[in-house]
This record gives sequence, C-alpha cells and structure tokens, in this order.
Amino acid sequence: MSHISKIELEVKDLHTLEKACDRLNIELIRGQKTFRWYGAKAGTCDHAIRIPGANYEIGIIANNGTYELQCDYYDQGIGKAVGENGGLLKQAYAVEKSKIAARLKGYSVLERNTDTGIRLHVQLN
Repeated sequence: MSHISKIELEVKDLHTLEKACDRLNIELIRGQKTFRWYGAKAGTCDHAIRIPGANYEIGIIANNGTYELQCDYYDQGIGKAVGENGGLLKQAYAVEKSKIAARLKGYSVLERNTDTGIRLHVQLN
C-alpha cells in the first residue's frame, strides 16, 4: 500500500529550493495547487516539484512561514531524483542556502565535488 511521506527538510525560502531543484534537474512549479500521487485524487499543495520520467510529484505545502514537502515514494523515479528520504534534495538545499548566505556577507564561494560529497570553499573577497 502506498502513502504520502514527508521529506524532513525545513524550507523557508522557495528561491533556494528552486535552485536546489535546478541542481537535481527537477522543476519547481510555483502556484500548482495539486500534486500527483498513488491516491485516488490529487494531493492539495501550494506549489509542486515535477520530476522528469516520474508519474508522481512532490507537493509543497505552506505551513506557518515554512514549507512542508510531501511525496509518495511508490514511484521509484522520485527516490532516484531526490535520493532516499530526500537526501539528495536536502544536500542540494543546504549547499544553495550556504552559498547564498556567504555571498550576502561578501564572501566568494568555490564549489567542488569530491568522492564523498560536495565541498564549499568560502573566502573573503
């Protein structure tokens, strides 16, 4: 049996989430009010994430100044795109959030992929 799962990620900024989605080649659709999942009817949301090749989507639900991400991992395309329990999406969001914060403080950021993940080098200009 399939069900909706919450991706445990505190999202406060849609712009950062959109940049994270771009990193993973998935698309944040602003203003989409429903998302597809296994259920008989679509889930309700404020925005959605569309994943190429997947039948289901990730719903983005506004909740007291933050956004909750809900999806149905029954569609294996979701897990492939965002990682187990959303791990790749969480990493991409953290990287983008860190880069934005550093640049706002006047630092330059150099990103490098390593065998174990992503390394950010932050330095004062």
